[in-house]
Amino acid sequence: MFSSLDHSSAGRRSAWKAAWLATRLDRYAIVASLCWLTACAAPDPRPQLPPSASDLVLMKSAHLCDTHAAFMQSHATGHQEIPWGAGREFRINETQSESGSEEAWFFDQDGTLVGALFVYPAGLDLKPYPVLRETLSQLRPVLNFYLSVPKLPSKARMDTSSLYQTGDEKTTAQYLVTGTRDQPILLTASFTIDPYVSLFSPYRREFLDRVRGAESKKTGQGSVDQEPFASLQQFARGEAAQLAYCGTRHADVAADAYQKAINSGFSNKVRLAEAYHKLGLALEAQGASEKAKAAMQQSLAIRPNVPEVLNNLGTIYRQLGDRDQAIASFERAVTLRPNYPLARFNLAESYEPTNRKLAISEYETYLALVEGNPDEAERAARVKERVKNLQR
Repeated sequence: MFSSLDHSSAGRRSAWKAAWLATRLDRYAIVASLCWLTACAAPDPRPQLPPSASDLVLMKSAHLCDTHAAFMQSHATGHQEIPWGAGREFRINETQSESGSEEAWFFDQDGTLVGALFVYPAGLDLKPYPVLRETLSQLRPVLNFYLSVPKLPSKARMDTSSLYQTGDEKTTAQYLVTGTRDQPILLTASFTIDPYVSLFSPYRREFLDRVRGAESKKTGQGSVDQEPFASLQQFARGEAAQLAYCGTRHADVAADAYQKAINSGFSNKVRLAEAYHKLGLALEAQGASEKAKAAMQQSLAIRPNVPEVLNNLGTIYRQLGDRDQAIASFERAVTLRPNYPLARFNLAESYEPTNRKLAISEYETYLALVEGNPDEAERAARVKERVKNLQR
């Protein structure tokens, strides 16, 4: 059974990861074109993630997605617990931490470890860590800036600081590094599941303050949230639950989180519309199709021309037995984005009971769009069989 819903508008990948992969896909397209001309074997269209190997192990006795109860078994004492929005933060000073850094561990309101921060106000020389140094040398900094850190040696204070991002399919590691290319010094490292990436950037003002200490109050340097923290935190919680970042999908938690994100007051219309869209997906997963429809309609009332939302609303209309409205939604989706394979497939399925000719046409368009896409291979094979049957 193939899903007719499209979860890709926010996607599983964070923005930096999507950009990295998009660059690799552009390179793939060039190489594939050359191979077509020279008859060489085309490369795998699924690009690799950025290098992320490290011999500096900071998360030793706890890991992302651990429960609060599991964390407390190895950290029963020696920490300071403070609120972190709807969740909790546990701080461990450098004299008591395993890493020798100022550690902070962040749990969401459900007691799941979603991020960790390691701060070295005096810097950590990376010379003993050749693997991490090699990884950093292969990455392009996402940001370069001057940062005055009082506890660094006076010579190192004049060096530019750079922020690097890397990770795997579900998590992101971020490193704030100063010093020279040959002698890098680590100031901050953060690790998080992808939905929370922006909340764990070492360039956040609150985290830069931890590196700089008292001097930070004079500069105002670092990023600050443009939306309510509660909304950002709850939206990230919803994504983590909806897309099973910690192994299990929790549609009920996702619906609760998206609703709280909306209630907390997104001012950006794009974010607000997407929160309603994601709320609709979570409600649909719970079987609440009427409520899901209302949430999708609210999303479109804010941003009327989003193909993914139109596709998903069409799917819900079809579940509710409203075929005409489903077709109208799918048609609008493909009008806005003619090369949208999933909407083409859904439109073909909706045409199939009453208009074979249009169904065949849409199926053939779908097949042309997904040709060579390994992620759609199984669905494409089924579609080819359907087309054969419809042509008889």
